[in-house]
Amino acid sequence: MMKDLVINNSLNLIKSHNPNYNEEKMDEIKYGLVGLYLLITKTIIIFGLAIFLGIFKELLILTIFYSIIRMPSFGMHASSSTLCLIASASMFLGGAYFCSLINIPINIRLILSVICIILIFKNSPADTKKRPIINPKRRIIYKILSLIIAVVFTILIILIQNRLIVNCLLFALLYQTIMTAPTTYKIFNQSYDNYKKYIKV
Repeated sequence: MMKDLVINNSLNLIKSHNPNYNEEKMDEIKYGLVGLYLLITKTIIIFGLAIFLGIFKELLILTIFYSIIRMPSFGMHASSSTLCLIASASMFLGGAYFCSLINIPINIRLILSVICIILIFKNSPADTKKRPIINPKRRIIYKILSLIIAVVFTILIILIQNRLIVNCLLFALLYQTIMTAPTTYKIFNQSYDNYKKYIKV
């Protein structure tokens, strides 16, 4: 399998230059390499499809906005690389396509945005089993940043006249609201509030 070949060769190269790295350190590096490999391959496939479908610009804008709000609020990850690719392609290609077509009334935009602000603030940061956010100060900082970004997005959604930009901002908020919701974690059988397992009572 190509992924295993690339990861194993990379790990062997790193180990040869850093023989003092223990097994735990190498496991951390492997986790990072796997994530990077999946991100690159997923991006190439999805953006390649977007070019084929003629929605590259829409996908790029939506992805940028989504990345901005996701960075501090985190959210659920798919349990496998295949599921991640299918879900990401469906969400972002479908979202980019609809962002180029639909015209959402401002009152609907405002209602949806306010709901997103409340839920993102309530549920962020939403960690994962593999990467629990244990530090309480970091959690507070991420929560505040998530709120600020969601509010800024909402202000832009109200003020900006460009339909594509407005739709991409709104879809980014909606997607992140879904990805940080406890219900989404439950549907996909993933543990929520993983940091609580590390809190000493």
